[in-house]
Amino acid sequence: MPIEIVETIEETRAAVARARLHAQSVGLVPTMGALHEGHASLIRQARADTGCVVVSIFVNPLQFGPHEDLERYPRPFDADVRLCERERADLVFHPAPATFYPPGFRTAIDVPGLQELLEGASRPGHFRGVATVVLKLLNIVRPDVAYFGQKDAQQFRLLEQMACDLDLPVGLRMCPIVRAPDGLALSSRNVYLDPAQRQASPALFRALEEVRRLVEAGERRAAELARLARDRIVMTPGARIDYVAVVDFATLQPIEILHGRVLVAAAVFFGTTRLIDNLLLEIP
Repeated sequence: MPIEIVETIEETRAAVARARLHAQSVGLVPTMGALHEGHASLIRQARADTGCVVVSIFVNPLQFGPHEDLERYPRPFDADVRLCERERADLVFHPAPATFYPPGFRTAIDVPGLQELLEGASRPGHFRGVATVVLKLLNIVRPDVAYFGQKDAQQFRLLEQMACDLDLPVGLRMCPIVRAPDGLALSSRNVYLDPAQRQASPALFRALEEVRRLVEAGERRAAELARLARDRIVMTPGARIDYVAVVDFATLQPIEILHGRVLVAAAVFFGTTRLIDNLLLEIP
């Protein structure tokens, strides 16, 4: 069957209801478009797990700050649909901003204690926009499972907390980071890098891999690991660190000694392009 493209909430709910009539489980892959192989991996996982795969393509204005790239964010919709067709998604939900946030819309979702840290400290209001759009998508589609990439690990942790606190009847699945051959985490914003910046950008991945090697060799001091990652990154011409942090994954709070589930997260500017990457470590 050809992929179905819908633009309204009513059409989306009707399409999902038809799938439910055939006893199909529903998987949702929320995206902002400009799809790449990282998104494709999420769609493939949803295809393997569920009977009906819904991909939302919506550049969410609420998660962009006043000086961020909302207007120039890439929107190659036809190419995005082709990728969804290739990965055998069933439905693309592509609403207009006025459909998603009609006149008079004023509700926002906050997850205090998780949204102000790391990315939230650098991008105030970002996670309020993320939580609000994802909750709306979950209410519209009512999926059994929603799929997210580990590259946005803090986002996943925040959404996991939201789903738990609000008793949402959905499973959330975090899928591995997909990387270019040189290690750069795939991102829709990688297209902003000029050739020199693109050549330098894998330094972020290499610094995280050095942290992994030290942890495997027995290093457990968080400050030492963060220092090493910073030292590796600043040696790269043109790299400017926003943050490097070693935190407990559940609380996103800094730790002194690694234990349990640990997130090593970093954000680095190459020129004006801000890239993020992370490691998730399980420490006995």
